[in-house]
Amino acid sequence: MNSEKQRKFIINFIYFGIIIFLAIVILKYGLGLLAPFIAGFVVAYFLKNIAKIITDKTNLPYKPVVMVLVLIFYGTIGLIITVLFIKVLTSSADLISAIPSIYTLEIEPELSHIFMAIERAVFKLDVSLVAAIDEFFDQFISSLGELITGLSVELVSLASGYASSLPGLFVKLLLMIISTFFIAGDYDILMGFVSRQFSDNARSLLLKIKEYVVGTLFVCIRSYAIIMTVTFVELSIGLTIIGIEKGILIAFLISIFDILPVLGTGGIMIPWTILEALQGNYKLAASLLAVYVIVTVIRNIIEPKIVGSQLGLHPVVTLASMFVGVQLFGIIGLFGFPIFLSLLKYLNDTNTISIFK
Repeated sequence: MNSEKQRKFIINFIYFGIIIFLAIVILKYGLGLLAPFIAGFVVAYFLKNIAKIITDKTNLPYKPVVMVLVLIFYGTIGLIITVLFIKVLTSSADLISAIPSIYTLEIEPELSHIFMAIERAVFKLDVSLVAAIDEFFDQFISSLGELITGLSVELVSLASGYASSLPGLFVKLLLMIISTFFIAGDYDILMGFVSRQFSDNARSLLLKIKEYVVGTLFVCIRSYAIIMTVTFVELSIGLTIIGIEKGILIAFLISIFDILPVLGTGGIMIPWTILEALQGNYKLAASLLAVYVIVTVIRNIIEPKIVGSQLGLHPVVTLASMFVGVQLFGIIGLFGFPIFLSLLKYLNDTNTISIFK
């Protein structure tokens, strides 16, 4: 009996292991290839619901309505992205070109003041150490200057690399737009064809998965909207208290970056704190650091609880799945892994599958 249970356990373990491995491979490599069509399908899915509401109330033909909606959607998104891209491009170019002058005019004089203060303190203790400090300072300034120059060159090279990838990105966007038109126009026909390829049980399972994933996705969006709002309020209060001009606007921009796994609040607050410290604004630097620490601690406490409670997962499971998801698939994994685990729990709770006891 025990050997039979062990054999069954090994078979199930291998079976689910193969499924998970194939899913990871498909997501890791296939998702990038099919990304324009997947994105086109997602846009078409939401727009066709709006189109059906309009056709039900106006008795207009479905296809012309959904085509107009697709045009309006991509026209609006395209205009917003174009304006933002131009703003970011001009701001980045100005910043990159200004980096050497910022170092020469602001950072290097502040470093000189710091080292002079150190020299005066050392001179009182041991005169022989002053020459060694001078030599170290000269080498440090020289190395830092080369680093700043190299950083500017590296940023220009990076920008050129992104510029060279624009044609490929344009092709993907074009495929996405075209696929959205085709999918939105014939959504019911395409979904009917796909549905007929499965048995009744499989079709019922896929429908249940679709409904749960779509609902859970909205839950995730709502959860992160709550987190962004909390971060925005904290930053607005903190930056206003320490006397930052346009603190509310800056807090809003940082709260948007806060949702990104690589940048986050620290991607802006930490460099800002370092720059203020190098310029001798130690009080402001300490205040910014305190605001950042408070925001980070509160976010790390509430994020697993908010997202986990919305998904029906324990905060530890949510936090672990988010970390693993980011490591494997980036921002898609940040949302996808918790949703996937929540889906498995839901299917298990409804006795659709049997994985957990």
